[in-house]
Amino acid sequence: MRIDNICKLIRECNYSIHDVSRTEVADQPYQLPRFNMPLELGIFLGAKRFGGRSSQKRCLILDRAPYRYQRYISDIAGQDIRSHENSPRKAIRRVRDWLQSAPGKAAIPGGAMIWRKYRQFQRELPVIAEEADLDPEELTFIDYLQLVINWLKEHR
Repeated sequence: MRIDNICKLIRECNYSIHDVSRTEVADQPYQLPRFNMPLELGIFLGAKRFGGRSSQKRCLILDRAPYRYQRYISDIAGQDIRSHENSPRKAIRRVRDWLQSAPGKAAIPGGAMIWRKYRQFQRELPVIAEEADLDPEELTFIDYLQLVINWLKEHR
Protein backbone atom coordinates (compact mmCIF):
# COMPACT_ATOMS: atom_id res chain seq x y z
CA MET A 1 0.00 0.00 0.00
CA ARG A 2 1.15 3.52 -0.72
CA ILE A 3 0.62 4.73 2.85
CA ASP A 4 2.81 1.89 4.12
CA ASN A 5 5.62 3.02 1.81
CA ILE A 6 5.24 6.61 2.99
CA CYS A 7 5.36 5.51 6.65
CA LYS A 8 8.45 3.38 5.97
CA LEU A 9 10.22 6.33 4.34
CA ILE A 10 9.28 8.62 7.23
CA ARG A 11 10.50 6.05 9.77
CA GLU A 12 13.87 5.71 8.01
CA CYS A 13 14.57 9.38 7.27
CA ASN A 14 15.71 12.08 9.67
CA TYR A 15 15.02 14.91 7.23
CA SER A 16 11.80 15.70 5.43
CA ILE A 17 10.55 18.53 3.22
CA HIS A 18 6.85 19.30 2.86
CA ASP A 19 5.43 21.85 0.42
CA VAL A 20 1.83 22.50 1.48
CA SER A 21 1.23 25.18 -1.14
CA ARG A 22 -0.86 23.10 -3.57
CA THR A 23 -4.36 23.24 -2.12
CA GLU A 24 -6.34 24.21 -5.21
CA VAL A 25 -9.50 22.36 -6.09
CA ALA A 26 -8.40 19.61 -8.45
CA ASP A 27 -10.93 16.82 -8.20
CA GLN A 28 -13.84 17.02 -10.58
CA PRO A 29 -16.81 16.72 -10.15
CA TYR A 30 -16.49 16.85 -6.34
CA GLN A 31 -14.56 20.13 -6.17
CA LEU A 32 -12.12 18.84 -3.55
CA PRO A 33 -8.41 19.58 -3.19
CA ARG A 34 -5.82 16.83 -2.74
CA PHE A 35 -4.25 16.94 0.71
CA ASN A 36 -1.53 14.30 0.41
CA MET A 37 1.25 16.67 1.49
CA PRO A 38 -0.51 17.84 4.67
CA LEU A 39 -1.27 14.18 5.50
CA GLU A 40 2.39 13.20 5.02
CA LEU A 41 3.45 16.19 7.12
CA GLY A 42 1.08 15.05 9.87
CA ILE A 43 2.55 11.54 9.81
CA PHE A 44 6.06 13.00 9.98
CA LEU A 45 5.21 15.31 12.91
CA GLY A 46 3.58 12.37 14.71
CA ALA A 47 6.67 10.22 14.16
CA LYS A 48 8.85 13.02 15.46
CA ARG A 49 6.71 13.51 18.53
CA PHE A 50 6.02 9.92 19.52
CA GLY A 51 8.80 7.89 17.94
CA GLY A 52 11.69 7.61 20.40
CA ARG A 53 14.85 8.31 18.36
CA SER A 54 12.53 10.02 15.88
CA SER A 55 12.50 13.08 18.12
CA GLN A 56 15.71 14.10 16.31
CA LYS A 57 13.85 14.31 13.00
CA ARG A 58 13.89 17.70 11.25
CA CYS A 59 11.48 18.98 8.66
CA LEU A 60 11.14 21.98 6.42
CA ILE A 61 7.62 23.17 5.66
CA LEU A 62 7.12 25.37 2.61
CA ASP A 63 4.11 27.37 1.51
CA ARG A 64 3.60 29.94 -1.21
CA ALA A 65 2.90 32.90 1.10
CA PRO A 66 3.70 33.66 4.73
CA TYR A 67 0.93 32.55 7.11
CA ARG A 68 -1.33 31.30 4.27
CA TYR A 69 -1.33 27.82 5.85
CA GLN A 70 -3.27 29.26 8.83
CA ARG A 71 -6.43 29.28 6.70
CA TYR A 72 -6.50 25.51 6.13
CA ILE A 73 -4.00 23.78 8.48
CA SER A 74 -3.71 26.11 11.46
CA ASP A 75 -2.63 23.39 13.88
CA ILE A 76 0.92 23.50 12.48
CA ALA A 77 1.38 27.02 13.82
CA GLY A 78 4.64 27.21 15.74
CA GLN A 79 6.56 25.24 13.12
CA ASP A 80 9.22 27.06 11.11
CA ILE A 81 7.30 27.54 7.85
CA ARG A 82 9.09 29.22 4.95
CA SER A 83 7.53 30.98 1.98
CA HIS A 84 8.75 30.40 -1.57
CA GLU A 85 6.27 32.81 -3.22
CA ASN A 86 5.57 30.23 -5.96
CA SER A 87 9.11 30.74 -7.24
CA PRO A 88 11.13 27.58 -7.99
CA ARG A 89 14.29 29.65 -7.57
CA LYS A 90 13.25 30.74 -4.06
CA ALA A 91 12.14 27.20 -3.18
CA ILE A 92 15.59 25.91 -4.15
CA ARG A 93 17.24 28.57 -2.00
CA ARG A 94 14.98 27.81 0.99
CA VAL A 95 15.72 24.07 0.76
CA ARG A 96 19.45 24.65 0.28
CA ASP A 97 19.68 27.02 3.24
CA TRP A 98 17.74 24.59 5.44
CA LEU A 99 19.95 21.66 4.44
CA GLN A 100 23.08 23.75 5.02
CA SER A 101 21.93 24.49 8.57
CA ALA A 102 21.65 20.77 9.45
CA PRO A 103 24.22 19.60 12.01
CA GLY A 104 27.31 17.92 10.60
CA LYS A 105 26.59 18.70 6.96
CA ALA A 106 29.34 19.48 4.45
CA ALA A 107 29.25 22.74 2.54
CA ILE A 108 26.50 22.92 -0.07
CA PRO A 109 26.79 25.23 -3.09
CA GLY A 110 24.75 28.43 -2.86
CA GLY A 111 21.19 28.74 -4.07
CA ALA A 112 22.19 30.76 -7.14
CA MET A 113 24.67 28.06 -8.22
CA ILE A 114 22.12 25.27 -7.72
CA TRP A 115 19.57 27.28 -9.73
CA ARG A 116 22.04 27.71 -12.62
CA LYS A 117 22.83 23.98 -12.64
CA TYR A 118 19.12 23.15 -12.53
CA ARG A 119 18.40 25.44 -15.50
CA GLN A 120 21.32 23.90 -17.40
CA PHE A 121 19.96 20.41 -16.77
CA GLN A 122 16.48 21.49 -17.90
CA ARG A 123 17.92 22.85 -21.17
CA GLU A 124 19.88 19.65 -21.79
CA LEU A 125 17.13 17.24 -20.72
CA PRO A 126 15.50 16.71 -24.14
CA VAL A 127 18.82 15.65 -25.70
CA ILE A 128 19.83 13.55 -22.68
CA ALA A 129 16.49 11.73 -22.74
CA GLU A 130 16.66 11.04 -26.45
CA GLU A 131 20.23 9.73 -26.09
CA ALA A 132 18.85 7.26 -23.53
CA ASP A 133 16.10 6.22 -25.99
CA LEU A 134 13.45 7.91 -23.85
CA ASP A 135 10.71 10.30 -24.92
CA PRO A 136 11.32 13.54 -22.96
CA GLU A 137 7.54 14.10 -22.77
CA GLU A 138 6.85 10.67 -21.24
CA LEU A 139 9.53 10.21 -18.57
CA THR A 140 8.57 8.22 -15.53
CA PHE A 141 9.86 9.40 -12.17
CA ILE A 142 12.44 6.60 -12.16
CA ASP A 143 13.61 7.54 -15.69
CA TYR A 144 13.90 11.19 -14.68
CA LEU A 145 15.75 10.31 -11.47
CA GLN A 146 18.26 8.17 -13.35
CA LEU A 147 18.87 10.95 -15.88
CA VAL A 148 19.47 13.41 -13.03
CA ILE A 149 21.88 11.06 -11.27
CA ASN A 150 23.86 10.44 -14.47
CA TRP A 151 23.91 14.15 -15.30
CA LEU A 152 25.15 15.07 -11.83
CA LYS A 153 27.98 12.52 -12.07
CA GLU A 154 29.14 14.19 -15.29
CA HIS A 155 28.75 17.78 -14.02
CA ARG A 156 30.29 17.86 -10.55
